[in-house]
Amino acid sequence: QMHLMESGGGLVQFEGSLRLSCAASGFPFSNRDMSWYRQAPGKEREWIASIDQFNDRTDYKKSVSGRFTISRDNALNTLYLQMSRLKPEDTAVYYCNDVLMSLNWGQGTQVVVSS
Repeated sequence: QMHLMESGGGLVQFEGSLRLSCAASGFPFSNRDMSWYRQAPGKEREWIASIDQFNDRTDYKKSVSGRFTISRDNALNTLYLQMSRLKPEDTAVYYCNDVLMSLNWGQGTQVVVSS
């Protein structure tokens, strides 16, 4: 059974940093291009970053480019999102999925950035 479990969220101050993790199981993680998404209160879920299966190419939403870094460890079936210089507008629930959003969504991990 495909499963994604996000972790690492929390309350952080403006300009702070957090590292999110996404543990994947039940499917060939190393064969999938993966993404991070987020959903802010009252807004639709949005894409923020992607990484190819080879841990080679990355893409970012403009608003997070230069502050967030997506990476993966295929040996551990884990996707990461290193977030720095966080802003209050980054407050959201963060999710991982493949680039087609074809996997069952996990519960997400809450990130709250205080001003």
